Amino acid sequence: MNYIQQAYKGKRELWMFLLTAFLISGIFILNFIMFLFTSKEDMEMLYDSMKAIPSNISLVANLLPFAFLLGLLFVLVRYMHERSLLSLTTTRKKVDFKRIFLAFFVIVVLTVGSFAVSYYADPSQIEFQFKPVKFAILFVISILLFPFQIGLEEYLFRGYLMQHIGVLVKNKWFPLIFTSVMFGIAHSANPEVAEMGYITMVFYIGTGLLLGIMTLMDEGLELALGFHLGNNLMAALLVTSDWSALQTDAIFKYTAEEANTSITEILLPVIVFYPIILFIFSKVYKWSNWKEKLFGKVEEPLEENYKIIE
Repeated sequence: MNYIQQAYKGKRELWMFLLTAFLISGIFILNFIMFLFTSKEDMEMLYDSMKAIPSNISLVANLLPFAFLLGLLFVLVRYMHERSLLSLTTTRKKVDFKRIFLAFFVIVVLTVGSFAVSYYADPSQIEFQFKPVKFAILFVISILLFPFQIGLEEYLFRGYLMQHIGVLVKNKWFPLIFTSVMFGIAHSANPEVAEMGYITMVFYIGTGLLLGIMTLMDEGLELALGFHLGNNLMAALLVTSDWSALQTDAIFKYTAEEANTSITEILLPVIVFYPIILFIFSKVYKWSNWKEKLFGKVEEPLEENYKIIE
């Protein structure tokens, strides 16, 4: 059974899917509605008011709801859909933590490396602001709570929605594209979008597409979980700015009052780095049959090949 077919291991009534999707996606839906119907001036006032809150308190307040929603998603999958959490995670007999650690390592090295190059080339707008005590508190908060935040996004978009939409439409390409676009929309209220414009959505949707391809090609969430966690931890711990989604006591801070990121810099990860990352993983894990895994049909397996709860 492939990754999307794991949904056949549980109950799949349409009302169950709609209820679960609505309950868990609520926070993203509200953010998007707020973004659509709030003026630019009001959004700027909201961002300014958030900056007035101590950064670590603001970070905790932002991340704690994800812990609750991830727990709720797990409860609904386990007891309403009557399927195992393992089937939501991977096709393997157990979660492969080596895959999580490798993806985490790859994105951390790439992020630190690219930042080091940019800092060496022009440090004029980058301030070293390392304060041991504040950073230690930030580090503990990040290690404890970011796994819930990225866990919810991965288990919701690349997990639950990818699997159940795939079962509904009987193919793999539509849930891949749909969840990638929804992942981008879920981040539309981030300050970066207001600051740098809608071109930023290409980055978010491209990132969702990368994580979705990883999931389908590798038949599990492990690589996406590790990559996403590494990316978000670096965003919190390495460098921050007044116009980023995460206002933290990071090691460095961009001092520019406005984002001066070019379109090329936004598109570079999506067009250059993401294909390289997929190439690396494809060689390490010997991915093949790309057409079938990304565009193939989703068929219900024979009943004797699966059971409701593992």
